[in-house]
Amino acid sequence: MQFNIKQIENWQNVVEEILPQLQYPILLLKGNLGAGKTTFTQFLLKSLESTDEVNSPTYSIVNEYNTPKGKVYHFDLYRLKNIEEVFDIGIEEYLDNAYLCIIEWPEVYEEELYGLKFHTMSIHNNGESREISFD
Repeated sequence: MQFNIKQIENWQNVVEEILPQLQYPILLLKGNLGAGKTTFTQFLLKSLESTDEVNSPTYSIVNEYNTPKGKVYHFDLYRLKNIEEVFDIGIEEYLDNAYLCIIEWPEVYEEELYGLKFHTMSIHNNGESREISFD
């Protein structure tokens, strides 16, 4: 799926298209700084009927949100330098106990996902709009 959005309100349309396609409990979010990864997550959690305040997990590394379907964990692995640091935060336990895990900056962990089913969303901010691909 491909999208091109120009206004923040357009994220809701993206979420409405993607939400029915989420078949796996892991969603990798890729994109440069400020691309809209956390903004997308805010719209997604609102659509999942979470009443929690959604913030970037940059400093906490993982945020936990409640939804009627179960727990959603939102990771930001940007500051983690190696796979050992990812394991130190207990990511495997989160993955085992979540309705959905949203992972920003997943590159440090991506090889460990071999054999698991997951979705990937890439967001590219070109200044005037954001180009989004989802698979």
